[in-house]
Amino acid sequence: RLPLTVEEIINFGESNRELFIKSSTYSIIPITVTEMGLTISWIFSSDPKSISFSVVYQESEDTPLDQCKVLIPMTRCNSHKETIRGQVKVRNPGIYTLIFDNTFSRFISKRVFYHLAVERPVIYDGSDFP
Repeated sequence: RLPLTVEEIINFGESNRELFIKSSTYSIIPITVTEMGLTISWIFSSDPKSISFSVVYQESEDTPLDQCKVLIPMTRCNSHKETIRGQVKVRNPGIYTLIFDNTFSRFISKRVFYHLAVERPVIYDGSDFP
């Protein structure tokens, strides 16, 4: 069931999720965000071999894909050798989509193990002063 909401990600807890990405295809994880100032962070690894990764922002589901804003350009990650970490700050409400791209691999399907987290900004109100 997609897209995910911030609440669902918070409810993930510490568990890892798994994506199976067939050769020559890609998988997406759309995250619908309504509040600004959040930080969405991810950790992932792949097996076997590398995966390409990108993050795009879409104002609404009706926004055509060619008008999406690329927040992190498509990058080939050696995520089979090291854990990849990253984050984006939510400046506008909308859909933040993580793309795991295996289209460059003609024969090898990949498994991606990922964990998502959302942090709310700490609003400082001075109330802890004596």
